[in-house]
Amino acid sequence: MVRVAALITFLACVVLSEATNEPGFCAFYEECGRNPTVGGSLIPPIVPCLDPSPARHLTGEHYRRFKQVCPMLDRGETNTFACCSLKQLSSLETSLTLSKALLVRCPSCVENFAHLHCINTCSPNQTLSVRVTKVMNVTNITNQTKEAVVAYQSIISATFADAAFQSCKNVRIPATGGFAISTMCGRYGAKLCTAQRWYDFQGDSSNGLAPLDIDFRLIKEDDTAGLPEGVIPYNGRALKCNETTTTGGQVCSCQDCQESCPSVPPLPLPPGPFTLFGTNGFLAISIILLCLLILAFGLYLIVSCLMNSNNGKDEEKGKGKGKIKDQNSNEVTQRIIKASEVTCADRNSLAAQAFMSLQFQRWGTFMASYPLTVLLVTAIVVAVFSAGLKSIELTTDPVELWSAPNSRARQEKDFHDAHFTPFFRTNQLILTAPQRKGHIYDSLLFGKQNFSGLVSKDLIIELLELQTKIQKIEFWSKDLNRTASLKDVCYAPLNPSNPSLTDCAVNSLPQYFQNSLDNINAKVNMTELGVTKEVDWRDHLIYCLNSPLSFKDITDLGMSCMADYGAPVFSFLAVGGYENEEYTNSEAFIMTFSLNNYLRDDPKFKVALQWEKEFLKIVQEYQRNPAANFTFAYMAERSLEDEINRTTAEDIPIFMISYAVIFVYIAVALGEYNSWKRILVDSKFLVGLGGILVVGCSVLASMGFYSWIGIPSSLVILQVVPFLVLAVGADNIFIFVLEYQRDARRSGETREEQIGRVLGQVAPSMLLCSLSESVCFFLGALSTMPAVKSFALYAALAVLMDFVLQMTAFVALLSLDARRQDSNRCELLCCVSVSTQRPNKPNEGFLLPFMRKYYAPVLLHRYTRVIVMLVFIFMFCASIFLMLNVKVGLDQELAMPQGSYMLDYFQYLYKYFEVGVPVYFVTKRGFDFTQVEGMNAVCSSVGCDQFSMTQKIRYATDYPDRSYLAIPANSWVDDFIDWLNPGSKCCRLYTLGPNAGQFCPANISGFLCGRKCMVSPPNGVVRPTVDQFNRFLPDFLGNRPDLQCSKGGLGAYDTSVVTDERGEIIASRFMAYHTTLTNSQEFTAALLRTRELAKEITKSMRKVPGTSPDFEVFPYTVTNVFYEQYLTIVPEGLFNISLCLLPTFVVCCLLLGLDLRSGLLNLLTIIMITVDTVGVMTLWSIDYNAVALINLVTAVGISVEFVSHMTRSFALSIKPGHVERAMEATATMGSAVFAGVAMTNLPGILVLAFAKAQLIQIFFFRLNLVITLLGMAHGLVFLPVLLSYFGPGVNKAVLFQLQQAKPNLEMTSNMQEIYDNVSYEETEIKQEPVSHNRSDPADASRPSQVIGERIDRF
Repeated sequence: MVRVAALITFLACVVLSEATNEPGFCAFYEECGRNPTVGGSLIPPIVPCLDPSPARHLTGEHYRRFKQVCPMLDRGETNTFACCSLKQLSSLETSLTLSKALLVRCPSCVENFAHLHCINTCSPNQTLSVRVTKVMNVTNITNQTKEAVVAYQSIISATFADAAFQSCKNVRIPATGGFAISTMCGRYGAKLCTAQRWYDFQGDSSNGLAPLDIDFRLIKEDDTAGLPEGVIPYNGRALKCNETTTTGGQVCSCQDCQESCPSVPPLPLPPGPFTLFGTNGFLAISIILLCLLILAFGLYLIVSCLMNSNNGKDEEKGKGKGKIKDQNSNEVTQRIIKASEVTCADRNSLAAQAFMSLQFQRWGTFMASYPLTVLLVTAIVVAVFSAGLKSIELTTDPVELWSAPNSRARQEKDFHDAHFTPFFRTNQLILTAPQRKGHIYDSLLFGKQNFSGLVSKDLIIELLELQTKIQKIEFWSKDLNRTASLKDVCYAPLNPSNPSLTDCAVNSLPQYFQNSLDNINAKVNMTELGVTKEVDWRDHLIYCLNSPLSFKDITDLGMSCMADYGAPVFSFLAVGGYENEEYTNSEAFIMTFSLNNYLRDDPKFKVALQWEKEFLKIVQEYQRNPAANFTFAYMAERSLEDEINRTTAEDIPIFMISYAVIFVYIAVALGEYNSWKRILVDSKFLVGLGGILVVGCSVLASMGFYSWIGIPSSLVILQVVPFLVLAVGADNIFIFVLEYQRDARRSGETREEQIGRVLGQVAPSMLLCSLSESVCFFLGALSTMPAVKSFALYAALAVLMDFVLQMTAFVALLSLDARRQDSNRCELLCCVSVSTQRPNKPNEGFLLPFMRKYYAPVLLHRYTRVIVMLVFIFMFCASIFLMLNVKVGLDQELAMPQGSYMLDYFQYLYKYFEVGVPVYFVTKRGFDFTQVEGMNAVCSSVGCDQFSMTQKIRYATDYPDRSYLAIPANSWVDDFIDWLNPGSKCCRLYTLGPNAGQFCPANISGFLCGRKCMVSPPNGVVRPTVDQFNRFLPDFLGNRPDLQCSKGGLGAYDTSVVTDERGEIIASRFMAYHTTLTNSQEFTAALLRTRELAKEITKSMRKVPGTSPDFEVFPYTVTNVFYEQYLTIVPEGLFNISLCLLPTFVVCCLLLGLDLRSGLLNLLTIIMITVDTVGVMTLWSIDYNAVALINLVTAVGISVEFVSHMTRSFALSIKPGHVERAMEATATMGSAVFAGVAMTNLPGILVLAFAKAQLIQIFFFRLNLVITLLGMAHGLVFLPVLLSYFGPGVNKAVLFQLQQAKPNLEMTSNMQEIYDNVSYEETEIKQEPVSHNRSDPADASRPSQVIGERIDRF
């Protein structure tokens, strides 16, 4: 046998050597039959016969066919010789057609590609550049045995080869956005492909396309050593991609040919940071402002000192003139006030306060007189309002919460979903195996390759088992009334009407093996370059990861790379965590199940939710399995909403504990503790509980009312509104109850009258705060964000209802409690009474004496005040700088609770994914795609406008760091044109049979379909007529892509083009890909950049004749509705907060009788609290977003509580100097504010630190803690000092009225009776109760009556 083999080899060499290496001779001619060495080829591997003979002269049909296939070799019918027969030309054309389908966008590339193969097959000088290296006996269909060429060597010039490669390397595949060369370079893909590797793949018979092996040798011009004698490397002229072809084909487009691109200016750089004087501009402004404010304050102090010095001298000279100056140079009335000195503002303030006090006094007395009736009526009213809760609608859809229905992103989403159906639902696993060691695999075909520990056979099989288990999910569906499975809801791009499980789009690594265990286990011995080795799953995987569009690998395994559902699985969808396209060294497997998305009222929406629920069960069960070898993260489409709802449910106990802590504090703090024997009598447990119930009822009434009228609620409302109303309500309760406890009942005054009088004293202040907050929130409802709008509406009505219930139900509750306390009955044991009597003097508690004796004097000391002003000025300026640097956005991880599986998923997603989310450029009605101008304005292939729609998107991808676009848009227009191109066999018509004249798919025999849809245009630019466009577009969209025609539109474009009943295109979309986006700032920037790009595209397309002036192109990404708000949230936030600040100023001025100075100081302090809050947000890593905006609006409301009570108390004080009045306000009202606002909020806020939800920890614990602490600091530290310097003067109308009402008494000793703002001084507390000094019961109401009678005089 050895001798026989040697003889055969010798004879073959003798035969091969007979070929003559001279011009005009052929090495082979005519077809001999199938290549016996090639199996499983995608096209018949027909090989030529060995035939060293002269080239044939071509005439007639032979010549015409030759000119059609190889026009570059045509020398005229009288002078054209060739070495190929008609059959060879037919086979060559078939082979070239498959490649032309990918390269047809670039005519010069197509010609260069055909040029080489025409030279090898048909050149009349074949023997000069072709050397036959292997022949075999082949028996044809007529049983004739001939010597056939099964391998040869093609010797070509490197110059020609490189030029041809350069013309083709940038040709794109519109459907994927990738390069056509990636499917024609085997394992190297587009990035590593070179001319030599490109030709090697073409000459490899194992690729399923080449009928025989061709060894391409690329010879440099100065390197001819080693070439056989007479062999001359072919060095024809290869066209550049920006050159026209020999047949008149136009230059390639910019998208496929860099040389054809016009000079495009680079995208503008993002604006740099704002600078001033060479440094950070915001810092410079803040420092300048700080210096100016400190300078202004310093000048004020200097002027004040000088004026005080002069006033001291004047005082010595002019004693007894009735007027002196305090230490701030403010004029203070000392003795007698003349009517002419009383200003209009003073009269208005007196009139307003007297009127409100009198009305509230009457109201309080009435409410306290009929407590049970009042409680019954209020309970009925609350019950009526709360009944609406039966129809409450709780919004949990994030889109409905954060995107306004009339917002641009929402309208774009609605348009997209209405025309193209919602974006499919993603269910995904990202799996790793970090502890496993990798290995190096020495591949026969690909050399040494690094394989990570993850990419191993056992893990791929385990991944396949998990995938199969998920695919087999079945469950009973009530909506379908049958057992449902994946095929009922899956996204099946190539069989959407009646999918099977194998039609469902599942993207994973096992799809490279068609999910077949047999394919994974397959192995075969293969010989390459004389070396025989075993090839297995690793060789197939290497090839498929680099060439996912291949229908057959280049190994002897002969397996396809396409998924079982018929589409390719791109590498970035199967693996992640690789570098430099070393896919086998990946750190993660990615498995994605895509489901159809449905509208929420569609029955199948619930079926999809059920499937995802079962998916999560299986995945979580697998994760708990100790035998699992993967460490992984996962998510379902429903996971975000599920986790948010779960978090809310789990954190409800935290909120309940928070409210309980607040309740306990209120119950304890409101009590009077004079004696252990009376502790159960003087406690205020039931009053505290009543106050909590009032808050709860106000919230329920608000929610019920809005439920009646159809305004939905949300979880944000359930969490924030009770907290807000509790803060506001508790403050008012404290002020009212403490004022009652500090008051002494007058002689002859009934309990009800005392409660009414006390209410008259404090209710104006309560009204001031409640009305300011309520109007603030009602104006906040002008926000366009649904969550902010609904929150503001619910909060506004809840605050208003809380005030109403405090004026009614709580007054009645206090009246009942006062009866019990007066009867010395215990609180919880009403039938038990104690003998110890209640002390006669009013109960001041602990805070009031402390703040009067220690806190206020220290705070308002001369030097302390200066320090306080300087510190708060610095805080304000620093906060302005920090505020201008606050981050805008909300990363989706923060919406998840700690320990959520979604946090792991986000971490894996950002770490391992190599490409971002898809972005669609959507066209609306009004553009005529059927016209040539319309097609050219959109497409990116030959003949298209250089600045067409897809070209502009392609230009943007050249700057991914600025455009946030990574992959150019696919284009159904381009692929439709390529599909129509006669150079491919995609669009043909039946010429025989019952379907004659109708569209014929590419997989049907050419015998039945002998006619092309279009004829070849002279210039090579294919453009259908209007009739052809409308006729063949549906065929294109319904054509399933396959090896014969990869341009079919089914799956890629069938849902991307929408026509009306007349066939007019009313919507279409073009899909590109973003770069990897990892935070809300990048998502927002990407949205902004794509909108700018779409705006430019719209402008240019409107210039096309026949385009409607309202035609529009817009970008759509599924995340746009969430991130659009951050484009406008800063100005909208400023608008909302300004609207909230406005009523605090207006209401304060009106209720204080047009006291502009008090209103301005009130407003200034609230602004400082808000600015400082945003500044601390920057320091504490709290981003500014819609949730933060809700809290900032809340901050304004809470700030009113800290500030307005104090401002009013100061404005109505009649102490002789500013500092004394500030001390009085700090002691009396400051103690109530501290106990009622600060200490009510803080315990509840601190409890929220234990919540699981990061959103609650950051935006409710941190932010509310900041708001409360800053509110307390400004209200109890800064504001008293500010008022002591710049507060309004004493109300002279009050003093003058006192003089008129009680001319024989000292003003200060009876001011408590004349004016409703009670002032407790040590001298007053030491005296006996007023009831011992009064004999006339009518005196109790006389002061108010006297004031009321004399108002008209002013």
